[in-house]
Amino acid sequence: MKIKALKPVLTLIILTAVMVLPYFVFAQTANTGTISADANPLQMLEKVGTGSPGAAGPYNTADENTLPKTIGTIVNAALSLLGIIFVVLIIYAGFNWMTASGNEESVSKAKKIITSAVIGLIIVLSAWGIWTFVLFEIIAKL
Repeated sequence: MKIKALKPVLTLIILTAVMVLPYFVFAQTANTGTISADANPLQMLEKVGTGSPGAAGPYNTADENTLPKTIGTIVNAALSLLGIIFVVLIIYAGFNWMTASGNEESVSKAKKIITSAVIGLIIVLSAWGIWTFVLFEIIAKL
């Protein structure tokens, strides 16, 4: 197998490991007294969401994570990612504009990127406003 073909696979495996490993960390305070020292971490994970004593994690009751909160977290994360993409596009277009050296084609390309990024930001802010309205005025009252 060539090294070029192996590189994306290794990158995917490493990124997956980095994303999954925090779920296997079961830090506890010394004064809980609810879990024995020889408790299996997978048994503690099974208690999450049941409200039973010794459940791992700060949210050990079933009604802490409701469907609207979960959906809201996902939507807010997606909108935050889009905001980051906006900033990156503006910086990229600004860099292209500054390094155009008087080339009108590069300047017009940079202006087009900035215009598209601002339109995208307006769409993202509108989506955030609509989502906030739906979350707090419709879903929260159910």
